[in-house]
Formats: sequence, structure tokens, C-alpha cells
Amino acid sequence: MEKIRSSLRDSNLMRWSVLLSVSFVMAANYFFYDVLSPLQPLLREKLGFSNSEYGFLVSAYSIPNVFLLMAIVGGIILDKIGIRKTGFTFIAFMALGSLLTAYGSSEYFNSGGPGYRFFDSFLHQYSPALKMMSFGFFLFGLGAETSIVVITKIVVKWFKGKELAFALGLNLSVARAGTMMAFLFSNTLAQQNPWYKPIYLGAVLLCIALLSYLVYIIFDLKIDKQIKENYGIAPQEKFRLSDIGKIIRIPSFIYITLLCVTFYSAVFPFLKYAPDMLENKFGFSGELSGLIVSILPFGTIIFTPLFGLLTDYKGKSASVMILGSFLLILVHLTFIFTKVSPYIPMFILGVAFSLVPAAMWPSLAKIIENKRIGTAYGIMFSIQNIGLWAFPNLIGKILDVSNPGITPEMLARDEAYYNYTNPMLMLAFLGILGIVFAVLLKREDKVSGFGLELPNKKE
Repeated sequence: MEKIRSSLRDSNLMRWSVLLSVSFVMAANYFFYDVLSPLQPLLREKLGFSNSEYGFLVSAYSIPNVFLLMAIVGGIILDKIGIRKTGFTFIAFMALGSLLTAYGSSEYFNSGGPGYRFFDSFLHQYSPALKMMSFGFFLFGLGAETSIVVITKIVVKWFKGKELAFALGLNLSVARAGTMMAFLFSNTLAQQNPWYKPIYLGAVLLCIALLSYLVYIIFDLKIDKQIKENYGIAPQEKFRLSDIGKIIRIPSFIYITLLCVTFYSAVFPFLKYAPDMLENKFGFSGELSGLIVSILPFGTIIFTPLFGLLTDYKGKSASVMILGSFLLILVHLTFIFTKVSPYIPMFILGVAFSLVPAAMWPSLAKIIENKRIGTAYGIMFSIQNIGLWAFPNLIGKILDVSNPGITPEMLARDEAYYNYTNPMLMLAFLGILGIVFAVLLKREDKVSGFGLELPNKKE
């Protein structure tokens, strides 16, 4: 035991430094994922994207994880070849995809730059800009979900049995700071020339994140060496492909995964359209709409670590997920049926978006043993991405069908506005499904005995 105490993992300074380092990678990921949301009106104006085309662009992120099962494949790769190689490879995909997305939005590309003729040679009903940006966002998504799996496993590796829920909550808190920055500053930066400056900023941050991960690899090599020396074994048991079947036969895993996909599908796709919704419903400027939407990630920055501490020391994870799902429904119905100041429901959504993740992600570490945790997170993220792919598309199509004949010129002259009632009703229904799965999870936990309602144990 004396040897174990001397490891890097048991140094508070090193453990929290590692957490902040990998959390920066998450923050850069989240910034780029959300950077297009405040720019939706500009994408209509500058590049001529319809709502459906915008929906296709942002849902391209999830195509590799839905149709190519890359989050699952990435989780398996992670469990087989480890954190270092997997993390570097998929973060590099993120950086490359972000650069291509930014390039596709640029004046240089759209004036006939390298690649323009190729992207203009097929699918002529779509512009080269849409195709290039969607391809870049596809590559970004290919790397992003697996990189989240990698970083989640890193946090479990360094904090399991210590302050795991708090650490995961703080990781999400730093990541949400990236989202907040995207909504706060994207529109302001876009008012300067060139308008696509915030997209390029996101790409630069991801390149820095790749360098940051290279620094982490040095510490991961050292901790693995210490674990092997202390225990006389390799730091991880060998993963087998048959373990996938064992994972998906666990009822608690099924319920928590279904809750994950319904809850996140009612939040992330909403955020893709929230600034535009506020502009159309309340007549706010783009800057004010971005500021209001930034309340959500700002709330998660504060509350997610606090709720993580709560579940560490008090438990009640399944109950917390039920409460978060209820608040989600309340928020969407408030936006639909009332004229209440949007600051209030956006703040409540921030609370809900802190409650559920703070309880959900540590709970999976109780349900799934460590040698399978990467694959379990991969399966969960892949299923989650079905929603993240489908619902931005659905929202865009429902908007176009529900608001026929509206043009960007009419919007600019304040002669028309988009009615978001039908898409918001769909998102509220997802919240209802979330409550159902959270209740089933709590009931199953009484049978399975994973202890989701109990405090996290200390090693």
C-alpha cells in the first residue's frame, strides 16, 4: 500500500492538473461544436443555407457515430490499444475536421480556392460551401465523440474511488465553458471581417488542444509505469470483443443509455437553434440571443461540480436524473406557451443540464467494470449520436414545413419570423421519455444492486 500512495494518482496537485489539462481538450471540442449555432442567420445570409441545409450541416457531426459506429469502434480501440494512441489519433481528426470546416466557410474557398471545383462537381443541388463544411464537421465528429470517451476514461482512471463524480462534474464544467464562450463571443467576432473568424478561432483552439494532449501523454506513461511496478501487472485487463454482448445485456445500462439519448437530444439540438429561436420569438438581436443562451453553459459551469459533490457524498443519482428530466420538460413548455423572460427558463435548463450529467456519467462507472468502461461509453455515445444526428435534421425540416414561403430577405426586413412551436413540442416529448427511462433505471437498481442511490465509495 505504501507504494500505491507514492504514485502520481495520489498526488492532489498532479491529479487535478491532469484533469484541467484534458478538460481543456473538451472545452475546445465544445467550443467548436457550438460555434455555428449563433452564426445560423449569417450562414443563411452569407452562404445561402436553408434551415434544412443548416440542420444537415450540424447533424453531419453525428453521421460517423451513427452509421459507422465510430464511438463504439473508438471505445473498443481505446480498450485494446490504450489511452495514448487512441486519444492522439481522434483529437487529430477533430483538429483536421475543424480546419476543413473553417476553410469551407471562407471567402478564399468560395472564390474558387483549392477543392472548390471538386466539391462543385457532384450533388449540384447543394453548394460547395455546404459540402466542404459538412465534410469537415463529419471529420470533427468522427474524432470528437471518441475523444470524449477517452477523456472520460482518463478521469475514471485518475479519480475512481476518490472524488469521481466531482471530477467528472468539473470536467464537464470546463467543457461547458467552451460552449459559453461560443455563444458569448461568436456573434460579436462575426461582426468583424471576415465574418467566419469565430470558426477559425475554434479550429486554432483544437490544434492547441492536440498539443496539450501530447503533454498529458508524458504523465500517462509515468502513471502506467508506476501501476505496473506497484502491482506487478499491466495497468489494465485485456478487453475481449465478446464483452460487448455482456454490456448490452445489463438492464441498467440499457435504461441509462436510453435516458442519455433522449435527454441530450432535447438539449444539444435545441442549442443549435436557440439563438435563432430567441431572435424570432422575442425579436432580440443576435448578440443578445447569444448572451441569453450562454446562461445555460454558465449555469452548468457552476452547478455540475456541485451536483457531482452531492452524488459523491449523498448518492441519489437515479432520483437526480428524474428531477433533471422533469425540469427539461418544464423549460420547453415554458418557451412554447408563455412569454416569460427567456433568462428564467434558460437558467433552469442550465440546472437540469447540470443535474443529469453529474449523476449519469459516474453511475456508468458503477454499472460497468473498468476493463469494459471505454467500450460502454462508446456504445452510449453512439446511441446518443442517433439523436444528435436525427433531431437537428428534424428541427430544420419541421421549421421549413411549418413556415412556408419565408425567405432570408423577409426576415432581414422584419416582414416574417419563424414559429418554433412544433419543434419545441417534439423536444418536450423527449423529456417525457427521459423521465420514463430514469424511473425504470431507479427501479432496476433496487434489483441489480449497483448502488446508484448510494454515495460513491472511497478506496
